[in-house]
Amino acid sequence: MDMQTILREAGIAGAGGAGFPCYAKQAPGRADTLVINAAECEPLLYTDFTLLRERLADVVAGGEALAQAEGIGRVILATERKKAGALGLSDGDELGPKTVFRILPDAYPMGDEISLIWQTTGRLVSPGQLPISRGVIVQNTETILQILGALQNGTPVTRKWLTVAGDVRTPAVLCVPVGTPVRELFAYLGIEVPQEHIVLDGGPAMGRPVDWESAVVKKTTKGITLLPPEAEAARKARRTSRGNRGVAVTACCQCTRCTDLCPRHLLGYPLEPHRMVRAAAAGNIDPVLVRTATLCCGCGICETVACSQGISPRMVIADFKEQLRREKMAFSSPQGAVYTPSAQRDYRLVPGARMADLLGVSRFDRKPARMPDGYLPSRVEIPLAGHIGLPSVPVVSPGDRVREGQVIAQAAEGLSLPQHASVSGRVLLVLPDKIIIEREA
Repeated sequence: MDMQTILREAGIAGAGGAGFPCYAKQAPGRADTLVINAAECEPLLYTDFTLLRERLADVVAGGEALAQAEGIGRVILATERKKAGALGLSDGDELGPKTVFRILPDAYPMGDEISLIWQTTGRLVSPGQLPISRGVIVQNTETILQILGALQNGTPVTRKWLTVAGDVRTPAVLCVPVGTPVRELFAYLGIEVPQEHIVLDGGPAMGRPVDWESAVVKKTTKGITLLPPEAEAARKARRTSRGNRGVAVTACCQCTRCTDLCPRHLLGYPLEPHRMVRAAAAGNIDPVLVRTATLCCGCGICETVACSQGISPRMVIADFKEQLRREKMAFSSPQGAVYTPSAQRDYRLVPGARMADLLGVSRFDRKPARMPDGYLPSRVEIPLAGHIGLPSVPVVSPGDRVREGQVIAQAAEGLSLPQHASVSGRVLLVLPDKIIIEREA
């Protein structure tokens, strides 16, 4: 069985948050470098750090196995300086026959794929292109462990590692079944959610607000963050697109700071957030300008660090992105275009500690407890669209008995993944967007 088939049948999606089907990244003979992304630059999250601390040898073995299968000659494992020190690793350490360790600056968003590739290899992925165009494949730490399980034992993805952080008594890192209801997870950890608090799927910088009483742990869930209403990260998460556009119309002074600090702009990308805000405010939309919205990584530096007027250029750009998605349009580099990172880039990187301060979450940054493995919820609700691409197609019916690891939804035609039962039990419901399984005691 070829590598793509193994990874697809295992249902592996990018575990770092993006959710791109892993099999679709593989390109035998086209890549010479595999970068394992352990940057974890989001404040408060310690998922990758915990995996490196507990399973570094397995992470290296997974990277080496993938490199061997794909004909890749070099593997780079990279994490931030502060975490490297805690792990006792030094820049240049040889961790395997093909694997070298690299230290990243303690800067946000160093985990952005394009920034990471530049920082670790010195190669710039041209705007609108994929990393494979520069001979690079990037995989998250947990994704690499999932790949190792699929290659060694044919193990499908049924578990997810995550950090539970923020305004909680004891932050925790644990591994739970995919589809675990957040409400049950909170009950297990003894967490009560005050009425005005907000819950994010992800970290305080890029996490998305969810209804904790109905949300579940997905294949892409890197963390669950609970924040009080006064935290800037919570205020930012509650902002609406309509309200933001009204502020942009009246308050933007075109100072260009959002562009000056944009990580993608500093890499030479033709992304200028201040011009996007001006275009949205004026209603004079330049099609060429709008297409550059697809170059944004959504890090939020423009709104959290740069803007002094309370505007979210990120949200303006996200609105344009959604329009482009509906129109199936994206940025395409003009033929012969040359892109060069700014000479100011290294001096304009945003320290991770500064980002945490501005988000109002520094006081919640505490060493998490490592919870024991083996937690099982009373039921799981497995999303059929928990990855980029087409939703999975159910192959079970209400009342069916299923065992952990069994296929309960097959991949659709095109870019898609199968889903597997994360607990053994009985299928309660098969809905258009999820399959609910009641666990057997």
